[in-house]
Amino acid sequence: MKKLVYLISPEKINNNFYDDLKKVFKAKNVKFFQLRLKNVKKAKIIKIAKEIRKITKKYRVKLIINDHPNISKIVNADGCHLGQNDSPIMKSRKYLKKMIIGVTCHNSKLLAKNALRNKADYLAFGSFNKSKLKPNAKRANLNILKWAKKNVKKPIVAIGGINNSNYKKFIKSGAKYIAISSFIWDNPKLKPEIAIKEFK
Repeated sequence: MKKLVYLISPEKINNNFYDDLKKVFKAKNVKFFQLRLKNVKKAKIIKIAKEIRKITKKYRVKLIINDHPNISKIVNADGCHLGQNDSPIMKSRKYLKKMIIGVTCHNSKLLAKNALRNKADYLAFGSFNKSKLKPNAKRANLNILKWAKKNVKKPIVAIGGINNSNYKKFIKSGAKYIAISSFIWDNPKLKPEIAIKEFK
């Protein structure tokens, strides 16, 4: 089965989370797991990341740390995801060497070209819909995915309010992976291990 999910962590990690994560990974459709914790002390992120690292290794999922190249290195993650206001790609590339670096490009061909010039490993476009995770994010449209499909050789991730009823159009338009968070972790109807099975 082709793994098409780029799973992003919930905003708060509770004690049940690790068990839920194992159950979710058993569905075998998650390629990347991004630990995205805002306003959390670095020491705590490191502690959580080390726990998650054991689980991602067991289930062969790539662990990506959001915003923090140094934490990526400390916990021996597979890579780091950079927003436009985070550490410059060139600087992070020198530091992380062969590790995966992904870059947020919003709805911009210019940002995408810049990320490619600086040797990003994947590009993330969005937000395509309103999302709980980033309520004020810049909006993107499907044309950017269609452009990327023709012009970008690296994997493309679509992000923002993606769920089981709309994800196929992003894959059709050119995304290799779909970033999902709220539909898995804050779903009022489905438990995480059931929600993840909706993406085939």
